[in-house]
Amino acid sequence: MALPPPIAAPGTLTVLDITKYFSAKSGGIRTYLLAKAAYVQQRPTLRQVLVVPGAEDALSEAGGVRCYRLRGPRIPFDPSYRFLLATRTTRRLVEHERPDLIEVGSPWFVPWVVRRANRRLAAPTVWFYHTHFPAIIGSGRPGAPAWRRQAGQAAWTYARQLAIRHRAVLVASDCIAGELEREGVANVIRIRLGVDLDTFHPWRKARRQEVRARIGLTDGPVAIYAGRFTEEKQLETALAAWPAVARETGAQLVLVGAGPREARLRASAPPGVTWVPYLADRDQLADLLAASDIYLAPGAVETFGLSALEAMASGTPVLSVDAGGCSDHVRHSGAGALFSPGDAGSLAAAATGLLGSDLETAGRTARGYAEGRHAWPDALDSIFAAYRQVLGRA
Repeated sequence: MALPPPIAAPGTLTVLDITKYFSAKSGGIRTYLLAKAAYVQQRPTLRQVLVVPGAEDALSEAGGVRCYRLRGPRIPFDPSYRFLLATRTTRRLVEHERPDLIEVGSPWFVPWVVRRANRRLAAPTVWFYHTHFPAIIGSGRPGAPAWRRQAGQAAWTYARQLAIRHRAVLVASDCIAGELEREGVANVIRIRLGVDLDTFHPWRKARRQEVRARIGLTDGPVAIYAGRFTEEKQLETALAAWPAVARETGAQLVLVGAGPREARLRASAPPGVTWVPYLADRDQLADLLAASDIYLAPGAVETFGLSALEAMASGTPVLSVDAGGCSDHVRHSGAGALFSPGDAGSLAAAATGLLGSDLETAGRTARGYAEGRHAWPDALDSIFAAYRQVLGRA
C-alpha cells in the first residue's frame, strides 16, 4: 500500500485508533469511532488515524481523518469480525503517521501487534476497555462449571498485565470501572460516551402505529431488545421470563439483531416473540425504539450500553439487569427498573411493574438524561481531556 504524506501537522493532536471491532454489523465501538471522526473533522487542531481490518487493504480520507483497512481473515466463531494480524504493515503505519497517542480498542492480538509496531516510536498508548472479557469468560451465572470460573480468574490476570502496559485504561461505565479497580487495575480513567440525539428522538413516537404495523405488532405494550445475539447478552433470561410478563401485561417482545446464538434462541423462544433482522439503517432502528414502551437490557457485562441509551434518547425507559453499563443509565436517570442477574422471576416482576407505571413521564426523564449527560460533543470533550491528561497537556 502506497502511503500518503503523514496526516499529523505541527500544533495538532493526532490519535491513532486500532481495533478489530469494526465491521458493517458492528455495534457501539464502530459508532464511537465514527462519532470521534466527525468530532475531529470539525476541529482543525485534531487528527485521527483509524486502523481496522477489512476484506482487502484500503485507504480512505476525509478532513483530518484517515482510515486504513488491513486485510485480515474472518474470525471463525464470529464471522462479522476479522482478525487484525498485519504486524509489519501496522509498524509501517505507526512509524509513518507518528501519532501523539495510540488507543487500543480490543484486548487480544491487537495490543501485541501495537506493542511490536510501536517499539521505535514509543508513542504513549491507552486501552479502551470496550469488552468485559473476564466476566464473559468466567460466566457469573449460578452453576457455571469450575473450569469457567478458573478461566475467568486467568482472564483477570491477563487484564491486569495488559493494563500495566498502557498509560491508562479508559472505561465508560462506573459499574465496570469499580469492578476493574477491585480486581487490581489501578490506572482506570472514567470517561463518557454519547448518543446521536438528533437521530434518536421522541418525535418519532408520532409514527408509532405505522412502525408497529410494518412488523406485525398490535397496539399493546411492546418491549424491545436491539443488539447482537451472543451468550453474554443473556437473552435466555428474557425468553424464560416472557410468558409470565405476557400473561400479566399482554406485552409483546421484539428482538432485533443477529449473531452466533440466534438459532439456539429461536429454538427456546416462547410463542409470540417477534424477530427483526439486524438493521443497518439507523433511522429504522430509531423508529422501532421510539415505537416501543420499554427497552430490555439483560446483559450483565455491558461496558456502556449504547443501545439502551439510544432508547432513552428516543423517550423509551429501560429495564436493565442490575449489573454493567446499562444499570448505570437506569440508576443515574431514574428512568426504568432493575432486576437481578440471571433471575427470570425478578425480570418478570420488574417488567410487569415498569409496564404498569407512568411510562410517558419516565420517557421524558430518559430523554432529559441523554441530553444532559451524553451529547456526543460533551462526551468526546471528556475523552480528549483524558488523552491530554495522559500526555501531560491538561
